[in-house]
Amino acid sequence: MSDLLKLAALDEEDLKVVSAHVQDAVLRIGDVDYRPREKRILIQLNRFAWEKLDERAKSFERRRCCLHFARVEGVKATRIRQDAKDAVLELLTIRFEPTDTPAGHIHLEFAGGGCIRLDVECIESSLTDLGAAWSTANVPAHQLD
Repeated sequence: MSDLLKLAALDEEDLKVVSAHVQDAVLRIGDVDYRPREKRILIQLNRFAWEKLDERAKSFERRRCCLHFARVEGVKATRIRQDAKDAVLELLTIRFEPTDTPAGHIHLEFAGGGCIRLDVECIESSLTDLGAAWSTANVPAHQLD
């Protein structure tokens, strides 16, 4: 499967590339696995394959992937019901807010205003496709105000 995506992010520019590939990904709250002793968080999600987008096509692709962040000192969720493990979130963007460089906060921002904030020593992230794509008839779209 040579078309599997595998990206690494070690700075803010790299993180913007990862963010573009996971825009409109969907996940269940139960797919977020924070491992404080290991200082990492693993998030399994179904990303829309933006790199394969052909607007003339009748079907599009999604892929299961893993988004990994290392050197995580703490995690805080706002406007997300952590006890609702089957609730679905739609990831809109990932952004970095520096505090004491190279440390900072990585914000995973979701539709509806939810956010997961990672307090990190530095940016160390990866995105890895886990398997074959499946087709979907829908392209994510957003209401512009």
